[in-house]
Amino acid sequence: MSTSSLQDVAWHSLPAEEAAARLAASFEQGLDEAEVSCRRSRHGENRLTPAPIRGPLLRFALQFVQPLVLVLVLAGLVTAVLGEWVDAAVIFGVTLVNAVIGFIQEGRAESALAALARSVISEVTVLRGGGKQRLSSTELVPGDVVLLAAGDKVPADLRLFRSRDLQAIEAALTGESTAVAKSDDALPEDTLLAERCNMAYAGTVMISGQGAGIVVATGDHTETGRISRLIAEAPDLTTPLTRRMTAFSNWLLLAIGLLAVLTFVVGIWRGESAFAMFMAAVALAVGAIPEGLPAAMTITLAIGVSRMARRRAIIRKLPAVETLGSTTVICSDKTGTLTENQMTVREIHAGGVRTVVSGSGYSPSGKVGDGGDVVGALRECLVAGALCNDAGLNRSNRHWEIVGDPTEGALLVVARKAGLDERTLQKLFPRLDEIPFDSARQYMATLHDIDGARVAYFKGALEQLLSRSLSMLDGNGRSVALRRGEIESAAATMAAAGLRVLAVARLAAGSAGSLTASSVDAGLEFVGLVGMVDPPRPKAIAAVRTCHAAGITVKMITGDHAATALSIARQMGIARAGETAIGGRELAALDDQALCEAVRRVNVFARVEPAQKLRLVRALQANGEVVAMTGDGVNDAPALKQADIGIAMGLGGTEVAKDAAEMVLTDDDFAAIEAAVEEGRGVYDNLVKFITWTLPTNFGEGLVIVAAILAGATLPITPLQILWINMTTAVFLGLMLAFEPIEHAVMRRPPRAPGTPILDAALVWRIVLVSLLLLAGSFGLFLRELGQGHSLAEARTVAVNVFVVVEGMYLFNCRSLKVSALRLGLFSNPAIWYGILMMALLQAALTYLPLMNRLFATAPIGGREWLEIGAVGVLAYLVVGVEKQVRARR
Repeated sequence: MSTSSLQDVAWHSLPAEEAAARLAASFEQGLDEAEVSCRRSRHGENRLTPAPIRGPLLRFALQFVQPLVLVLVLAGLVTAVLGEWVDAAVIFGVTLVNAVIGFIQEGRAESALAALARSVISEVTVLRGGGKQRLSSTELVPGDVVLLAAGDKVPADLRLFRSRDLQAIEAALTGESTAVAKSDDALPEDTLLAERCNMAYAGTVMISGQGAGIVVATGDHTETGRISRLIAEAPDLTTPLTRRMTAFSNWLLLAIGLLAVLTFVVGIWRGESAFAMFMAAVALAVGAIPEGLPAAMTITLAIGVSRMARRRAIIRKLPAVETLGSTTVICSDKTGTLTENQMTVREIHAGGVRTVVSGSGYSPSGKVGDGGDVVGALRECLVAGALCNDAGLNRSNRHWEIVGDPTEGALLVVARKAGLDERTLQKLFPRLDEIPFDSARQYMATLHDIDGARVAYFKGALEQLLSRSLSMLDGNGRSVALRRGEIESAAATMAAAGLRVLAVARLAAGSAGSLTASSVDAGLEFVGLVGMVDPPRPKAIAAVRTCHAAGITVKMITGDHAATALSIARQMGIARAGETAIGGRELAALDDQALCEAVRRVNVFARVEPAQKLRLVRALQANGEVVAMTGDGVNDAPALKQADIGIAMGLGGTEVAKDAAEMVLTDDDFAAIEAAVEEGRGVYDNLVKFITWTLPTNFGEGLVIVAAILAGATLPITPLQILWINMTTAVFLGLMLAFEPIEHAVMRRPPRAPGTPILDAALVWRIVLVSLLLLAGSFGLFLRELGQGHSLAEARTVAVNVFVVVEGMYLFNCRSLKVSALRLGLFSNPAIWYGILMMALLQAALTYLPLMNRLFATAPIGGREWLEIGAVGVLAYLVVGVEKQVRARR
């Protein structure tokens, strides 16, 4: 069969024999080497094809075509044209730093596919020519017969034809939090991926039993390969900050260009020389370009990255820091993100008594009931769960870990909470025989010698054990008549609470030395019910509440069952009472428009497949939402890449998920997302503060040039002096705003609407106001100095210092855009004072050092001039402060 025809077959719906016939393969002999060679040439190796990636030179070159960087490059070129090579070198140095940082951050952006390819390469036992061979998984072809055992990683997609107690962990692919029992029976064609128990998928892991399957898909054609294609097809989205800054930069470039042309035309019209007007237009452009903005943005984001790392969130791409602050919807996987990913017994119903169990996860800390002695039916239930069990509980590096099935591990943990150590029990009551779990029987049984008597313990599905029971234990451990209705009612209550219900029973086996399914088909004594769940993380519940207060919607997208998902969602406040979940089958039936409507009103999506997660994220984005997506499995990777920001789990997450994401949580806790959102909002606030601070200087410088030309006066400041002002103040004053602490109310306001510009009308007005103050103060004092007979150099020195002093005073106004700096505390950001001190020293050097006087055409000035300059600075501070108060009262 061709590769395309293999893909069209619903292998899970075919009997195993028919599947083998279609593949022209034999269960007993496998394929011969000649046929393997032929099929490999037709289907290729069993590996994922790496996507083409941009080479390092191209990636580095692309760092220079962003609008903000183009602004910086233009400033450098203009400076070089003026012959100021030192300043040009500084500007180009900043540009180079920006490019290098972007290049490094982007270096791993396309590595998700490579990690995915590595995740499915393993050793495998194959039947070929009637004999067993141990081969690399890359050598498999469709039709190969693969033998599976506990601990094996599945090397390709297999249709199982033999299964003995075979169980697999498929959470990374399907989101199913518990082990999946495998069988070889044919299933309906419309069976969901997570429910295809006769299939074994590449990249999943077998944890118990033995089995065999025939390869039906390899490489790119496996379910893992399909996810690989989804990752490759997901575009590299620009972040909200990138989109806003692009729009802002384009607007700024247009405004600067038009103003420079206008200046040149007006000057020529007034009879000035073309050369003089060209130099004036260049001076205007140099003044209006905010050279420090790209560097400020990079440094502010980098500081945000550092702060987030201290709060257990690692950022892989700088702009992702701010994206969190823009997030309107967080789509979270359930297992391992909102929950512990550790099955935990919550309650036991034994002897007609309900007992609550405290504690969470695999740590045996907690209590069974009130913590007193455990007796009667309750004790027997715990003993049975610990003995009828193949799992192990170990402590490693201060963490408790389960070896084996998570459900069985939960039974060991609850026994330990009651003081029953499974290793001691196994020594006292050794296992004599067993009936392994089988998906057809739906129970497991073990035979033990208990104080000289043979007893068989059972655990499994309620309907299987209850139908075989004739009696039950009461609270004191005595045998009484079976109260079927009471047991069924208790089980229904547990299930309604989202608990997975496991039944426990026992059988007096007389002197039997072995167990057979026929010998234990009836006459059981019912012991109790155990209700367990993968519990929600306590910190995650509080984090969801904080997100809601911040105007962020939290949605759960999981591969788990709807009842379990809804129960956890209600406990966490994600879903309210009465809300329902949408399942994978319902999602598949919705067109794009109906899906966009569904994601507006529904917060829980269960039994969701990887492609559907991707559709959900796209539907939210189509509704105008800024989407953060969390996940840990291979199945989450396409949605992680599609989201505005993908958030992967650092401890339990796959490498594929981590490489597809922009952020990695080091402790897998949803609560870290809340902290990261807070940091993201703080980063954005500080960027807006810097822009609000720096633009009045640039516009003020431009206005001074225009005013001088219109007045026919000498330029109050030269291009070189403009560069000095812009570069030094940006570094020593403006960048200090990047260290500004997060304001207290940042998580009590709604997220910014996606289309909101960086500067609102209020901030634009403030920028205009300060620009006019700078124009009046600098040009006014410049003309005053000339009018009093001072030299041009002295007058220009006064104008330069007016700009710097006003910027320093305005810096305090920009520490908060809404309240007075006095309310923040004068020393809550010490960096401000260090910056002002350095700026004062630099201005003193510019004004009084002979070398600086020669380089920058400045001259020493007296005390009276400094008083006038200081008065302008104080006036500017007071005017902006009054404007803030007036606006706050509206």
